[in-house]
Amino acid sequence: MRLVEQWNGVENGLDPSWSDVRLRLRIEPDAARERAAALLGPAGPGFSGDTIRFSVNRTGHGIGPEAARRLLSRIDAEGIAGQLELVSASEAEAPAVVAPRTLAAEWNAALAVLPADWSDLVVELELESSADVDRGAVLCAPLNPIQSAGRPGFRFRSANSRGYGASAGMVGRCLARLDEAAIAGHVQITRVLSDVNPIGTQGALFSIGRRPS
Repeated sequence: MRLVEQWNGVENGLDPSWSDVRLRLRIEPDAARERAAALLGPAGPGFSGDTIRFSVNRTGHGIGPEAARRLLSRIDAEGIAGQLELVSASEAEAPAVVAPRTLAAEWNAALAVLPADWSDLVVELELESSADVDRGAVLCAPLNPIQSAGRPGFRFRSANSRGYGASAGMVGRCLARLDEAAIAGHVQITRVLSDVNPIGTQGALFSIGRRPS
């Protein structure tokens, strides 16, 4: 049987997810074996006794299946007979499944980098779809959201211990409601005040443009 046909048989018997295989090719006599190894040069063959060893890879390292077919066909064309055998095969690793980041997780990550004495925040919640604005406003009602201008989403306040705005825990619960409703978006803290001690007022005021927040 021609070597190309032997390779086709080996390949057809592999798991569909194979990534690389190691093969051995037995050829006699020595002169024919050396000539076959020369024709297999791009595969980087090695000798072990009367056997030529080489690998075929589908991940871009070394020769691929079609290249192996071409090289073996050259050996066939010179009338060199041999026996091709599979030594071992490896399967490709399944790609890692990355779970989409939730709004609640983004909020927790944003809080984690704040200074310990933060007191007041302005938060922007941008929704991916304008179709979710009305539903999002209902689910975030405890945050007293103000609709953002020019893009779907809201702005709201958060306070650490006192003052204007919802607590960090309430913000997290409202964002979790959006996650449960499959409302996608991004949350970002845009302004931070730390160690505020209000006198004669319930909390700090942020001036955004000409409009206090």
